[in-house]
Amino acid sequence: MPKSPAKDPQTLPDSYELALAELEQLVAQLESGQLPLDQLLSGYQRGAVLLSFCQARLQAVEDQIKVLDDGALKPWAGGNA
Repeated sequence: MPKSPAKDPQTLPDSYELALAELEQLVAQLESGQLPLDQLLSGYQRGAVLLSFCQARLQAVEDQIKVLDDGALKPWAGGNA
């Protein structure tokens, strides 16, 4: 398991699933208590970016489901965000 995120903190993953997996790994690293302070800060910042990304994807899917419930389907505009 790597000690710190190697990616630019602002780089977004290709999918929700990749973001969630990275976020879970990051949380485990943060909770382990084994990271130096500077890596804790960068890990927290990366986690905030991943969390925001996941929340936005989930909201987009929820919005599309609401459209489906009303009987019409609209394309998901956030698919490549």
